[in-house]
Amino acid sequence: MRWPALAVLAVIAPTFARAEVVKFEVTATQAPALEGRAFGSAGTAEKITARATIALDPTDPHNAVIADLGAAPRNADGRVTAVTDVVILRPQHPNGTLLFEVLNRGNKLITGWTQDTDGPSGNRLEKAADAGNGYLLENGYTLVWAAWQADAPAAPGAMRIEVPTVPGMTGPSREEFVLPSGPGPHRIALSYPVADPASAQLAVHARADEPRKALGKATLIDPTTIEVTPAAGMPANALYELTYTAKDPKVTGMGLAAIRDVTAFLRRDGSAMNPLATVGQTGIQRAIGLGISQSGRVLRDFIYFGMNQDERGRLVFEGAMPIIPGARRSFTNARFAQPGRNPGPQFDRLYPVLQFPFTYPVLDDPISGKRDGILLRCRLSNSCPHVMQMDSEFEFWGSQTSLLVTDPQGYPVDMPADVRLYLSTGAPHFNAADAVMMKLPACALPVDPHSIRMALRALIADMQAWIADGTEPPASRYPDIGQGTLVPHDRAYPPIPGLGYRAQYVRAYLIEQGEGVPQIKGEYPLFAPRAGLDGNAIAGIRMPIIAVPRATYTGWNPQAGVQGPQELCTQLGGVLPLPATAAAARADNDPRPSIEELYPTPAAYVDAVGVATAELLHSRLILPQDAVVALEAARSGTLAKLGK
Repeated sequence: MRWPALAVLAVIAPTFARAEVVKFEVTATQAPALEGRAFGSAGTAEKITARATIALDPTDPHNAVIADLGAAPRNADGRVTAVTDVVILRPQHPNGTLLFEVLNRGNKLITGWTQDTDGPSGNRLEKAADAGNGYLLENGYTLVWAAWQADAPAAPGAMRIEVPTVPGMTGPSREEFVLPSGPGPHRIALSYPVADPASAQLAVHARADEPRKALGKATLIDPTTIEVTPAAGMPANALYELTYTAKDPKVTGMGLAAIRDVTAFLRRDGSAMNPLATVGQTGIQRAIGLGISQSGRVLRDFIYFGMNQDERGRLVFEGAMPIIPGARRSFTNARFAQPGRNPGPQFDRLYPVLQFPFTYPVLDDPISGKRDGILLRCRLSNSCPHVMQMDSEFEFWGSQTSLLVTDPQGYPVDMPADVRLYLSTGAPHFNAADAVMMKLPACALPVDPHSIRMALRALIADMQAWIADGTEPPASRYPDIGQGTLVPHDRAYPPIPGLGYRAQYVRAYLIEQGEGVPQIKGEYPLFAPRAGLDGNAIAGIRMPIIAVPRATYTGWNPQAGVQGPQELCTQLGGVLPLPATAAAARADNDPRPSIEELYPTPAAYVDAVGVATAELLHSRLILPQDAVVALEAARSGTLAKLGK
């Protein structure tokens, strides 16, 4: 009885040309890779390097959201093409999950962050040691990277994508930069060609919190290069700003389609063109999209623009893990976009990276007059992934993160059942695996050595269980206004001598783009995690370094010698050791408990770490192997990472 109905549907249903990978050229294969290193029961790994060509039909509804796609040059089939680098690393015995990392400025981060390697090794993936502790491969993940960022730096090991331009189209653009050292003049490359030389106007700020000073018309060397001499009386790190009429925008939003289409191709295409296919099957049963920092913001854009369904409307990612993005997205899917921009305490503040909607549910914004949500489009198409977002504590000061859990007026917002939020309490934006407390001249406090790595490993395992067998992940652990763990910035800390907090944080502005300098049209309220008497935030995933503290660890660190309300050290946190004795605490009027009061003996400290670790294990927020590492560090006196 169902055949006639299906036949009718086949006749009357509209047909659309499909976005797809039309060419997948393998350029190198290493089997086994990583010098033949074996990863437990998963075996050795194979590394595949390739170039993928995607072809998008601008009339396909799946592509309609991509800015300027319809104006781009087309091939003979009426499609717009882009070519992207692809790297695949898969074990002999995979677990059926494709883990796609959205690249960060062309670079792989996840191999370093989850496997405790840093620097070029995690990007290179050539030597046996480049896989670090081997966590991802030992657990059977098929790892995939494809370039998406059209303005990624041309650095060694970085992956690139080639997207088309729209010739002759013009519009406003803006550059912000710091000059190289020396008297100059210095040549600065522009993101786009200058269409009208008279429009190229230059200005300078002594610091981001100080007003701009007009310098007049810029000196053009050619349409994509200006020459700048340092302005008299300005510091070496002054911010220069160029506004101009640009031409020939890149179709940068095609980078989002590259993420979609390469993933869809590798997990579902059974043809000989797919290196993961065997006898018409890929063996990929599910996929996780993960992005760290800039790429976490892009992953939020990927969801927001409705890209989580392939050319047949099927899911691309069952799970999405934006890591340390805050409440921001990216400047990717727009005319004259600059995806590499990263607004923060010192730079790029007026680029449209913080844009409503900030959070996952659909809300009204009385400031902009919009109604929207990150999950709006995928809710309409039934294509939303399970979401697990984790932020470091820095994001509350540098990335406007409280907007993730409040509405634009500052009232609390509940998350839907398919979204979990986690805070890595006390952690800065990034740290190497072997970081220790150290003093930097630019920052008022010693820098915070805490890292999100242990929590990240555990959450990947939790996401795998969630999408593979339906095991619910840990409940959200995030500051909340209703629970009193998210408060106004001036109420975040008790009066701790030496901490020096003056409610500095990066403001959340509604910014209107247009000709010339963008204009601030409104401001959203922001809040901060509330600290306990020891100065450490109460909410979040409190790893043993925080739950059993020997110091106060903060997600912020003021710039030394400046008083601006937003001037913090970019992406860094601070650390202030607890007083050693009760007498020292009383002498300094320090409200924090002393080391001798908290841990009368070394054994008492180790026991306390054991209790905290057991709670995290029970909650599935630390892996057993990391629990062992934490206990060993407690016994050796290195857990607090305070150095010697």
